[in-house]
Amino acid sequence: MKYVLSMMVGLAALAATTADARELRIAPGAPPAHPSHSHLYSKLAEILPEVSDGKLTAQILGPEVVGLGQMKDGLQSQLVEVGNLLPLYFPADLPNMSLAGELALSGREPHAMAAAMTEYMVTCDTCQQEMKKFGVTYLGSGSSDVYALLTKKPVRTAEDVKGLRLRSGGAPFSRWAEHFGAVPANIGVGDTFESMSQGVIDGSMASIGDLLSFRLVELVTNITFVPLGTYHATSDFTVANVAWESLSAEERKQLATAANRANVIFTQRWGYDMAAEAKAAAEKAGIEFIEPDAAFVQAAEEFAEADKETAAKVSQERFGFEDAAERVARFAGLVDKWNGIVKEAGGNPDAIAKRLDEEVWSKVDFATYGM
Repeated sequence: MKYVLSMMVGLAALAATTADARELRIAPGAPPAHPSHSHLYSKLAEILPEVSDGKLTAQILGPEVVGLGQMKDGLQSQLVEVGNLLPLYFPADLPNMSLAGELALSGREPHAMAAAMTEYMVTCDTCQQEMKKFGVTYLGSGSSDVYALLTKKPVRTAEDVKGLRLRSGGAPFSRWAEHFGAVPANIGVGDTFESMSQGVIDGSMASIGDLLSFRLVELVTNITFVPLGTYHATSDFTVANVAWESLSAEERKQLATAANRANVIFTQRWGYDMAAEAKAAAEKAGIEFIEPDAAFVQAAEEFAEADKETAAKVSQERFGFEDAAERVARFAGLVDKWNGIVKEAGGNPDAIAKRLDEEVWSKVDFATYGM
């Protein structure tokens, strides 16, 4: 009898907790195979109830409901309460994040780039004003692995790039392609497979993980590991302000805590683990791995360094940032800082998440942040 009574009390408590829970509508904007779905939003849905004692839960809306291109409308219409927003899709609306994204070619260490982006955004007043005007609150970034050339033709030298039509994920990658004589194509990542299969493009400047996420392993014949930088200009967890304002300061902190942990897990997956799996899949598929010649690598590194000045100039002309050079220098300084921290942490995701909390999130007043 006591056992039955205990069970009834336990079930009643669980029902009460479930009834009191605030379920957030969250959207990764990508298919289940992509790490932003499997290791970012699925992880948030898993971690959020843990850190909030069941008070906060999440329902994932798939890309068939809201894709990356519709995320702005999804958030602003409240269809989505927490969404994966890529600022390079909306540069005019998010110039500060776009400025950091313009520095994509400098990325060499995914965890450091993600952390630098996060600290840059959280501690930048004009960045925060920008997000508020957009109607959202920012809860951190992630990063891809270092991009490579995924092509249907072998590329060993700079000369081999000339004339290739390459899918570009943003302005800095387009600048790189044009500098080396290729033709950039601004095609959504989800359309890469179709475009390549139809011969519209010859390849993609992308994460090697796209071989798995978007089935490019079926089409790509060559991978050239010339360093193209990282895709780190992300707002992984972008909270619609109506939803953010409906949460208490403690609930906001819990959401930020869950987001921080999920961001690092995501970067570990996208920037490291998935890259290793994709390489193994490429080997199995008979794709040729090409080490570019030294002159090509040196030329790519030199262009990436010179492109920092271009990024500042573009940001000044396009967005009116008179202090664009100082902003670029500040971001570059944060990259150096986090390169050191990641090295100290030995690349351990748990240690990196802890340092992010110490360096960034522990200093945030959640009663006023995003308000």
